[in-house]
Amino acid sequence: MNLSKREQSRIERTLAATLTDACEAGKAELVGFVWLTHQVDYQQLPSSLKVVWVFDTQTNRDQALAAGQNERMLELTAEALSDADISVGRLADHVHFDSEEQCQRADAGNWQQRLARMRSVRQ
Repeated sequence: MNLSKREQSRIERTLAATLTDACEAGKAELVGFVWLTHQVDYQQLPSSLKVVWVFDTQTNRDQALAAGQNERMLELTAEALSDADISVGRLADHVHFDSEEQCQRADAGNWQQRLARMRSVRQ
């Protein structure tokens, strides 16, 4: 997909706004959930899109997943992507669950490094 800079900026603004709504809903509903982010290579949209849901601790992350709350996070992500007019294949392939605690352990709290490593692993 060959998008102009203007089109990339428009998509990014829309995606950031819709994911912010998902994030706020997640904070209200999920114990220990603190923030989310996304990564995308606009030349490979939508296949390159990755949404990362971040919990404060690994325990809270694990408990949320064990309780089936990943379904709620997938639902919120699907709503956000739909509102941004982005369609992906299997949504679960585009969503990752992580924790501040695990980033601190594995990457000394450096999220840029951690996300870059995630990006290189899936390519």
